[in-house]
Amino acid sequence: MRLIVRWVTSGLFALICAIALGDEVYHSVSEIPIGGEGGWDILTIDSTANRLYLSHATKVVVVDLGKNSVIGEITDTPGVHAFVAVPELQRGFSSNGKEDKASVVDLKTLQTTSKIDTGPNPDAIVYEPKRHEVYVFNHTGNSCTVIDPKSASVITTIQLGGSPEFAAVDKAAGRIYCNIEDKSEVAVIDTSTHEVIARWPLAPGEEPSGIALDAGHHRLFAGCHNKMMVMLDSETGKVIANVPIGSGVDGCEFDDAAQLVFASCGDGTTTIAKEESPDKLTVVQVLKTERGARTMALDPETHRIYLPTAQFQPPPSPSPGVSPGRPSVVPNTLKLLVYGPTESVKH
Repeated sequence: MRLIVRWVTSGLFALICAIALGDEVYHSVSEIPIGGEGGWDILTIDSTANRLYLSHATKVVVVDLGKNSVIGEITDTPGVHAFVAVPELQRGFSSNGKEDKASVVDLKTLQTTSKIDTGPNPDAIVYEPKRHEVYVFNHTGNSCTVIDPKSASVITTIQLGGSPEFAAVDKAAGRIYCNIEDKSEVAVIDTSTHEVIARWPLAPGEEPSGIALDAGHHRLFAGCHNKMMVMLDSETGKVIANVPIGSGVDGCEFDDAAQLVFASCGDGTTTIAKEESPDKLTVVQVLKTERGARTMALDPETHRIYLPTAQFQPPPSPSPGVSPGRPSVVPNTLKLLVYGPTESVKH
């Protein structure tokens, strides 16, 4: 039965791919060379400065989106997973997974001014602009470190009861929604009390990673590793709809102007779905990207999406009874794939 279900699911996904190719919503615009060695993870955009920050091994690469080129880097961020800018303070914060710390960075000079202790393996990081707080999600620590960006000090630590992945900020509701990967649920944090006030199961979605929010219609979108993106009500937690996506999902973004949601997958596809109504989600394109392009960022001004990837060299043949290793990144091949909307969907 499991094989039949897999065959039907993959067949449906292939059919959607074929349909979408006839009416492209997004197309390739350009590529931005990054170079360097090692892997990458989360990327974020600071629209105020028109900059993109890409986590890359032990540093954060800074890209000028007007020039489409690298303009600097933030060093000494071992095992960095993510970086977030706080424009009003001209400060940024990184999550350094290999040293259990967050770097405090001067955005003008790109120099580290101090470091803050977090929980084990800090991963995703978001800024809550209403209360002016930075939330660092500690993946193996099963917790969230809340930081005052002005004083660069820890406010509190929130226990999450599972491994957090990405998070979405709901400024109007005073909430932060975080995917708990090993529990297949969303943890809801009240930003005024710094407490988890709800846990919402994502079934039929499993092992969520990327998350995005449509604040206007109170809808959350969670990209799940069982090749599914789930839409749920951000007020009640009720699962409303789901659509098929590719394998190896990590990133998820929502474009409010176009009412489009994106799920980027390591298999070389990004599923683009349209929120036809608060109760209806429809796939409009399966965008062909490149293998490894699993994380993404959306520029809300230009509506362009950016996905990092690189060339890979296969791992050596494993010994008998040993699981194969992961392919390694070919040095100096890291780049950003840039895709933009066609004329029919521009606003």
